[in-house]
Order: sequence, then C-alpha cells, then structure tokens
Amino acid sequence: MALSLCLWATLMLVWGSLLPQVHSALAPENEVPLRPTTWLPEGKITSVTLPKGRTRRLYFTLKKKTSAMSVTVSPCHFPIEWRLTARTLKDKPLKTLQWSTKKSTPEVWWRGPGTEEKIYSFAGDTVDTYSGPSHPRASVYILRLRSKQQTTRATVFLHEGPGPLGVFPLLPADPRVHTLGVGMTSVTLSWAPSASIISLPKANNGYDYCVIINSQQNYPNLCAAKERKKEEQDQNRGKKEKKRQATPWPVLKDWWWEQWDSYPEPQSGPSSLTDDFDDLQCLCQGTENVCTVSELLPDTSYYFDVFVIDNVNGTSAAYKGAFARTHEEARAAVVPLREGELRWVDFQDGGSKSQQFFSFRPRGWQQSGLLTLQSCGGGEKTTVTVSSKGQVLTSQGVGADLTHIWLQGSPSYLILLQQEGTTTSQRTSVTDVARLGGLNASVKMQVSSAYHRRGVPSLPSTLQIKSFNRLRGCNSVTLAWMGTEERSLYCVYRRKLSSFDEEAGGASALTAPCLGPESRSDTERVLCKYFQELNPRRAVTTAVIGGLEPGVAYVFDVYLMRRWGIPIKYASKMVKTRKEC
Repeated sequence: MALSLCLWATLMLVWGSLLPQVHSALAPENEVPLRPTTWLPEGKITSVTLPKGRTRRLYFTLKKKTSAMSVTVSPCHFPIEWRLTARTLKDKPLKTLQWSTKKSTPEVWWRGPGTEEKIYSFAGDTVDTYSGPSHPRASVYILRLRSKQQTTRATVFLHEGPGPLGVFPLLPADPRVHTLGVGMTSVTLSWAPSASIISLPKANNGYDYCVIINSQQNYPNLCAAKERKKEEQDQNRGKKEKKRQATPWPVLKDWWWEQWDSYPEPQSGPSSLTDDFDDLQCLCQGTENVCTVSELLPDTSYYFDVFVIDNVNGTSAAYKGAFARTHEEARAAVVPLREGELRWVDFQDGGSKSQQFFSFRPRGWQQSGLLTLQSCGGGEKTTVTVSSKGQVLTSQGVGADLTHIWLQGSPSYLILLQQEGTTTSQRTSVTDVARLGGLNASVKMQVSSAYHRRGVPSLPSTLQIKSFNRLRGCNSVTLAWMGTEERSLYCVYRRKLSSFDEEAGGASALTAPCLGPESRSDTERVLCKYFQELNPRRAVTTAVIGGLEPGVAYVFDVYLMRRWGIPIKYASKMVKTRKEC
C-alpha cells in the first residue's frame, strides 16, 4: 500500500512539471485575444451596424499600382462620424511568427511599430464620398465609424481607381423638389432630372423615381424612411425587439468579446430597392420628373421626398425634400339665429343629400336654451346635429312631431341640419300639400334662451280636439282639449269650408302639419285663453265657439302658444253646425 502511494505521488510530480511547459508553449501568460477584424470588400455595398457611442472599424488594402480610390459612406436615419486613416508599418511581420491564438493580419500590424496618418473625416446624416489618391506607403487603411445619438446603420462602398463610381445615381446641380400646385386632396411636384437617367437611352429602365409621402419629416435617404416606418410599426404592436439576450451569469470570455465589435458579418445591399416599398406610402413612376400625389387629406401637412433608384445596383440618391399643406375644405356658410326667431329651412336640391349650418349664442349666465324643430315634408329624412367646441352633443331625427333639444353649458352651439332627398313623386306630393298650407319649407326651427327653465317644457298628453254632439247647435259648438300643468296661452282658429272641401272631407285643410298661427289671418282667430292645471289627469279645458252659420262645416285649430319654442298645433277638427234647432 505504501509503495502504491509513493508511485502515484511520483507520477503527479512528473505530470505537474510538464503542464507549465505545455501551457507556455501554446498560450503565453500575458496573451489576450484582440478584437475581430472586418474587411471592407471592393465594389460591394457593405452594411454596418453602429452601436451608440462605440466605434466600428473596417479595414481594407489596395491592389498594387492603384493610384486613386474613393470611399462612400451613407448614414441611415441618424448623424454619424467617420474617419479614414492610413497606417504604415516600419517592418513587415514575420510570416514564421507563431501565435498562441488565431489572429488576422491587422492584429499583427498593431503589435509592430508604425505610424497612422489621417486622410479624411466627415460628420453628418448625409451621403458623403472621399475621392483622392492612394497613400504611397500605406500598409492598411482603417475606416472608423461612430454614432453618438442612437444605434443605427450605415452603408459603405469602396471603389479602386479613378473616375466616377457609376454605382450611385447622380443628382442634378439643383437637387430641390419644387411644388407646382397644391389642392385640397392633391399636390403636384417637379424636380430636375437625374444625370444618370439623361445619359441613358429611353429604352433602358434601370432607374426609377420614387416619391415617399409622410407627415413627420423629410428623410435624408431611403434607409431613414424605412427605419422610421419600422419604428412606427413596432410602436403600434407594442413590442420592442431585443437585439441581445442577457445571461444571468456571463462567462468572462463572452463578456470580453462583447466589449468589441462582435456583430454578424456585414451583408450586401438588396439588388432592387423598389421591392421594399410595400410598407411605405410611396409612388414610383418610372423616369417622369413631374408627379401628382392624390388622395390626401384636406388641411393636412405633408413631407415629400424624391429618390432616384438604381434597380441594377440596388442604390439610391435623395433629392432635397419639399413640404406642403393641403387646402382646407370649403366651409359651408353658418347662419346665426336670433333670439326667438322662427325660421323656415328649405332644401332646394331635393334629389340629393344637402345640409345647412346655423349658430346660436344663448343669453344669460346660465347659457341654456331650447331648440325646437318640426319636419314639414312627407318623405324626407331630416337629421339635426348639435355640437359645441368640436364635440357632438346630440344627433337625432326630426319628424312631423315637435322635437325639443335642451341646450345647456356652452356659450355657443353649432346646429347642422341634413336632409336626404326622396323620389320625384314623393317630392311632388309633399310640395303640393305644403303649397295648400301656404308653405314652401321642409323644416321649421326656433331657438330661444331659457333663463329660469331647467329642462324641456311639458307637453299635453294628447293633441286631439274633442267636440260634443249634444252641445252642438245651429250657431255654436263646444270644443275640449288637454292642457299642461304650466300656465300657457291657447288660441282657437276657425276656417269655413266650401261645399267641395266638405265633400272631400276637409283633407286639404287637415294635412298641413306646419301650418302655424303666424300664417293664419287675424279674422280666423276666435278666442285666446290662459289655462293651467297642476294635475295632468284633470288638465282639460273647454271653449264655446259662437257666431257660426247653421248647416255649415268648419275646421277648428287649437295652438298652444309658448314663450319658448314653436307653437304646438293640435290636430284639426272638422265640425258641422246643425241646420235646424
């Protein structure tokens, strides 16, 4: 047993002496993996994610005997800062140098002595291009990009050699979008044509103009418009995308790599940008540089951005956007209503839907009033809508019976009357009936301030007039009707019927619902009396009408005269006096 323990201890000592040698040969004690390297390809559009407040680095080298180069950076939605430098090494790294971990060539150059020279820098949210000669002694070029405001994206394009790029569309000398005309629901725009489109034959359809409409702002590029639309969709859904999921106990190695640019490899841009416009309010119209945007809302501000799209290379260039506000709708004339005024509202275009506006300001600090309406047509459908300060208070139909609307709590009211026309036959019959009653209006309306009232006045339980056959004589008749618990004035009118009207049953005189006392002759009024009964069941009043001719038919009308609202007309009653008494 003791021999076995000694043998095991000896093996452990030998193994322990070998482990440090192996570790030192494979991984030096102070060795730390450096940041990963992203190479910028030549002739391809590279998309780069820029985290807020952190610098992304892209590296590239030029081919031998390359005399010039150009670098184009296009920010997306937010301003960025970018800087182009050239790093020159004094000594080239040894190819036979062994490293403990896999490293790229730029990391080897960082460890060697050298100098770095600034070539160009820019800050902003617009597309910018550096074009110039190559550095004669540069070992590697470094492009640094940084976003201070928000996490965003940018696209980078590297071109080797002199001359124009030919990948991005060219803008004219005046890249502004001009507004030719503004209407209530449309705006006409124009802009100078792109030089890229002018230089191509007409049969070539590799370019398109696209107009993007929004109510937020003008966008510096197409990517900003897409990002803004994506943000709106995320807000509507109430979901925020999580770019990275945090772990409860992160490993030290994972934490170290997150401090650097451990992002997915950059992807090249899409081959066609017009395929990505489904979610945008966009209008693409080929190569025409005049566009009319229609189906807009009246009295609304809009921003218009024009982009020239290269469908072959998947690139775009933005014009300087325009701003316009559509004209407001033609407002209908608002007729002010006077205190206690009785108004006849006539809709001339009976065959189509029409409307009229009125306004009323009640008197007194209570700001209360009573609106009374009555429809005088037979087949029309009339609706009244009362609003105040842009808020609808009530909306209801108006019929042959009186409609009472109590107004309270606002200094002014807007009253809208709408009517939908009927057929020609219905309209003619209604007009004929109204003409017989001396009327040419469709709705009768009256509004007045109610200083001491607290609501709509009470109405009689029935509007029928009763005559007593036993009390009917040769020169007089006795009538009875229901009143209310409020003290009111009741007036009785009579009309003598001819033999023709008597044979017809007095239909021509009985079918005028809007025939009020204001349209009656003073000679037709036979009496007026005040009446009040606090018990509604006993609110019955009578009147004896004398001075009549024997054997003659009369039509009697009773009107409830009120200080507020339209007088209430009872149903007409035809009574014939006795021939012999």
